[in-house]
Amino acid sequence: MGKLVVTEFVSLDGVFEDPGGSESFEHGGWTFTFDRGADGDQFKLAELQAADAQLLGRITYEAFAKAWPSITDEVGFAEKMNNMPKYVVSSTLANAEWTNSTVLRGPLDSQIPALKARHAGDILVAGSGQLVSGLMQHDLVDEFRLMVFPIVLGTGRRLFAGNIPVTRLGLVSTTPVGPDGVTILTYTRTDNPR
Repeated sequence: MGKLVVTEFVSLDGVFEDPGGSESFEHGGWTFTFDRGADGDQFKLAELQAADAQLLGRITYEAFAKAWPSITDEVGFAEKMNNMPKYVVSSTLANAEWTNSTVLRGPLDSQIPALKARHAGDILVAGSGQLVSGLMQHDLVDEFRLMVFPIVLGTGRRLFAGNIPVTRLGLVSTTPVGPDGVTILTYTRTDNPR
């Protein structure tokens, strides 16, 4: 049974919008002002290498599908991104052109358990704020891995916004990476009632 892992870059005030600068957000690319060091890079590589699949919302999927096929690197990150199974949750996307991509339609509470049963390892969710909100509403997220950058942006889309239910989590690890105060926080669901 696979584990659904939400993995995000977030600011100290919870903004996850446009960390790489490819959108038109006024603070786009905010993660690039920090050195997350070799440990931060290794964490992201190991996380991806250990994953069986990715689950993405349409907007994030389209941005990734536009960028990743033309990227190459020496450590195999791009190769893994391009070749691993990818599932995009969308009611509007006609077909998914990126290699090994499948469009998922229908209710999350039936689609995601079936997806978890199909994969033994981690299923990573990056970006995809609307999808993350839906997954949380149905209590489908098993783990959160948040790479927190020590910056307050003040504006921008926040990861935990909207109709998200009260959710209690247990802290698994706190890992500082790089010289600039970037910290990886890992949380899992607890059996405590909401």
